[in-house]
Amino acid sequence: MNVEHQDLNNAEQYQYRNMHDSCENFMHHHVLLNHQDGSSFDGIIVNVDLSNVTVLVGEDMLEDDAENNRYGSYGYGHPSRRYRRYRPRRFPLASLAALSLLPYVSPVYPGYYPYPYW
Repeated sequence: MNVEHQDLNNAEQYQYRNMHDSCENFMHHHVLLNHQDGSSFDGIIVNVDLSNVTVLVGEDMLEDDAENNRYGSYGYGHPSRRYRRYRPRRFPLASLAALSLLPYVSPVYPGYYPYPYW
């Protein structure tokens, strides 16, 4: 009976070790994390230990300013300013199902247009 539990523990440690190594490879990168229950979120990995990962998770916020009028707009007809706040959250490696980098597409500028020479 003891040997069966050791085999199970070794298999679980191997699975978590792969997720741990992936988290270490993507440290300080903006990643998409998927839980085993199907939920997903994006964040920046800041710390990884043997059983947990610490992620800065973004929250969309609206600016509360004294100049906002009672209709929730900033000034005349302009919407309130939005920003994103990042808060650290700690998740167990056992709850993560997948990890992937968020793709950022660099803008491609067409370059300078040739002007006709006269």
